[in-house]
Amino acid sequence: MTDEEKKLLLKVARNAIEHSLGITDEVVSIPYEGVFETMSGCFVTLHKHGDLRGCIGFIKGVEPLRKTIKEAALLAAKEDPRFSPVTAHEWKHISIEISVLSPPFDMPDYDSIVLGKHGLIVRDGYRSGLFLPQVPIEHNMDKDEFLTALCKKAGLPPRLWTQKQLQLQAFTAEVFSEEEFYGRD
Repeated sequence: MTDEEKKLLLKVARNAIEHSLGITDEVVSIPYEGVFETMSGCFVTLHKHGDLRGCIGFIKGVEPLRKTIKEAALLAAKEDPRFSPVTAHEWKHISIEISVLSPPFDMPDYDSIVLGKHGLIVRDGYRSGLFLPQVPIEHNMDKDEFLTALCKKAGLPPRLWTQKQLQLQAFTAEVFSEEEFYGRD
């Protein structure tokens, strides 16, 4: 994606949340072409003073990216069960990060995982967990810590991954943020 496309997606995410909070009546339009029409999965992550404030997304796109970004932004602001909904009062302290995902692919083995490059999905029956590629870097995790934390997130025994029986999928992501372009943190 070009920097201009990234900036527009960030603007659309911010506008969707501001509109839902009653901060603006403006609706940012986005072209019905190119990257905006791809059926890509994406996550929108919100930070407040550098701390996680919400993160929700879709592994696979079921609608064009221009719509998926808006939906993920609203869900991250209002529906992340780990946090209360974002308020208009705190909104000025929130920064947005977007991760546009590649389609998931089966990871052949645990040795093929590259920290910082691969996001991971683990599954065991009905339980699953997902971490974006930036998570182990942001939290200074090695591969063992990453996989252990991912099992915990999925509600599985923390070291279950060592038995190498989990379904393991990976994806890559193009990650960009308001901080990168506008210095918000």
